[in-house]
Amino acid sequence: MGVRSGIVVTSVVLAALLVTGCAASGDGKGPIEVGSKIDTEGALLAHTIMILLEDNGFDVVDKSEFGPTQIVRNALISGEIDIYPEYTGNGAFFFDGTDPNVWKDPEQGYETVRQLDLEANDIVWLTPAPANNTWAISVVRALAEEEGLRTLDDLATYLNEGGNFKLACSEEFVTSPAALPAFQEAYGFELVDSQLLVLAGGNTAQTQQAAAQGIDGVNAAMAYGTDGSLAALGLKILEDPRGAQPVYEPAPTIRGEVYEKYPEIADILAPAFQSLTLETLQALNARIALDGERAADVARDYLTANGFLA
Repeated sequence: MGVRSGIVVTSVVLAALLVTGCAASGDGKGPIEVGSKIDTEGALLAHTIMILLEDNGFDVVDKSEFGPTQIVRNALISGEIDIYPEYTGNGAFFFDGTDPNVWKDPEQGYETVRQLDLEANDIVWLTPAPANNTWAISVVRALAEEEGLRTLDDLATYLNEGGNFKLACSEEFVTSPAALPAFQEAYGFELVDSQLLVLAGGNTAQTQQAAAQGIDGVNAAMAYGTDGSLAALGLKILEDPRGAQPVYEPAPTIRGEVYEKYPEIADILAPAFQSLTLETLQALNARIALDGERAADVARDYLTANGFLA
């Protein structure tokens, strides 16, 4: 009998310690379930959110790399997750019938998706990062420097004057009205077959390697704005001042119910997201994609180095 009593007392003490420990770690806030898409940048941004929330007394549940866009978005709407990073330009696909020109302006795109998603799904869009992860054309940095290529207007001038140019890309990039045809129409140039190397797989890792290595005379590649390999491979994205492409700025999206309970989350995340420029995300993504570092480690290192953690 005495032994059993000792076990009971010990168990009660341990339970109390565990409860106290849990309360101390999160101060009773949360748990917040944080998801992301299955990609390098999604994992980086999800861990950025988790680390900042933990640093501010929240308990979090790691559901990063949860699935592709539709799955992770449905999980947010259904309440299976509470928050995840989404891209403003995807509002064009979430809400059919909107003016396509809206999505080519960062402020209009953000305000439009913010209002529509709040009304339709009680989803709150928080402060976005000023980095456009859209379809782009990148060129070998040496070519950009030699010819003064900074924008797609510069490229059009270079091409129309007979400049040497060959682009590695996918079949979709060539044929989709939203990709190369949109660039050509907006900037007034046209690439012929001999100026294209169309790769069967055609993902950006392949196209950028072809440009970096000069395969078959290639000196340019299709890309996404925040691809981590661009800097390491010596490639430069050409700016799109005419807005041929939608703007895809990453922003935390959170369920309205959770936001109403913890409105401070907006202020916790905003400074860090505002600091994530195109060049910053390219560099951080490269550490994960090329150097093999863990997304959580890269996120914590960045947040610590830039004074975002207490």
